[in-house]
Amino acid sequence: MQILKSSYIVGSFSCLNFSLKPKSFVSFIYISSSSSSLSSSTSVSNPRLFNYLVKNLDFSETLALSISNRYSDVKSFKKAQSVATFFQSLGFSNAQIAAAVRLAPHILRADVEKKLKPKIKFFQDLGLVEPHLGKFFSRNSTLLTCSLKKLVPSIQFVKKILGNNNEDLFKVFNRCNGFIARDGILKLSRNVEYLERCGIVGSQLSKLLTRQPRIFRMKESALRDLVLRVLGMGFSTNSRMLVHAIHTWNCMSEQTFKKKCELVKSFGFSDNDCLEMFRKTPGFFRVSEKKMKLGIEFFINIAKFDKNVLVSRPVFLMNSLEDRVIPRYRVLQIIKSKKLLKRDPSFSYILEYSENEFLKFMSRFPDDVEELLRAYRPHLLHTSFEDEGGEEEKNMIKSVFV
Repeated sequence: MQILKSSYIVGSFSCLNFSLKPKSFVSFIYISSSSSSLSSSTSVSNPRLFNYLVKNLDFSETLALSISNRYSDVKSFKKAQSVATFFQSLGFSNAQIAAAVRLAPHILRADVEKKLKPKIKFFQDLGLVEPHLGKFFSRNSTLLTCSLKKLVPSIQFVKKILGNNNEDLFKVFNRCNGFIARDGILKLSRNVEYLERCGIVGSQLSKLLTRQPRIFRMKESALRDLVLRVLGMGFSTNSRMLVHAIHTWNCMSEQTFKKKCELVKSFGFSDNDCLEMFRKTPGFFRVSEKKMKLGIEFFINIAKFDKNVLVSRPVFLMNSLEDRVIPRYRVLQIIKSKKLLKRDPSFSYILEYSENEFLKFMSRFPDDVEELLRAYRPHLLHTSFEDEGGEEEKNMIKSVFV
């Protein structure tokens, strides 16, 4: 026995509706089709809504049960159908609709014309295009529960911090779901004021917000503790590295920091060396322990760097061994072995070259350029410039060597 379906129109949207059945009949359908996953003793307060969510929108039975029991008093699910059809017309998948409802169940009862459409349009006007609407609101559906009166000034406040960069605005929301939906800008504005008093302003503030928006949602007392902990490690409020240290320390526990310090110390570095490396390049302590270990091993055992060089320039350890460090090391070894320069260049100096600068450096040796390129970027040497892929890199090489 199946529930019959018939088409009808809700506003300007076409959607499906179940024909009305007695409650006992719907309960029978629920027992016969859904009890395989849920316990037979599980109570469903609104079987019709439950079945609609499971059968038409592919909700999990657990989520559908939670929603249907939450709205046990709802006799009709026309609004739920209208909302679902509206989202589908915007390209939402059923999985994205389910995710959005999980975060904000009451959007199923929202008025599409008066509540949802104006808010969706607001974000579309900010540059959120249709292919990305479903993904964005499946993570940030709580924004659709805010009034525009509250939402607009909150968004404008965030945009001001970001220099009116809408792309970064959406990065913030994607990295911190429901960034301003719960308490508007009150907590955010207080934390911004505190960070500005600590000297984190302008581009530093906007970068921190883009990369670590959760910091701005912390309790003010927790944020103060975080900043004081970093200041206690030797940073000053006028240090450009302060914002990076806050970012790094917020990404890991004290236990993880100590563990990484122990790894660095196992190569003969001191506690003060570790602290100095953190002050110079806080981001170094965000890399994985594996990358830390391989990097230090290469620079000390292969490149024969003095430890003091790494203490003063720990940024070298953040470079990709595979893509930057080892290829440039191979090139330098060829130059040294062929005595192409009267004075061997410093490897640390070579590492600081931009990609274009390094290619120009190699172009100084036209008789050996093929061998140097083979050591540096062998895949490009044997690839036609007309082939697809790596166009930016090929064009750069063209401009230097062709």
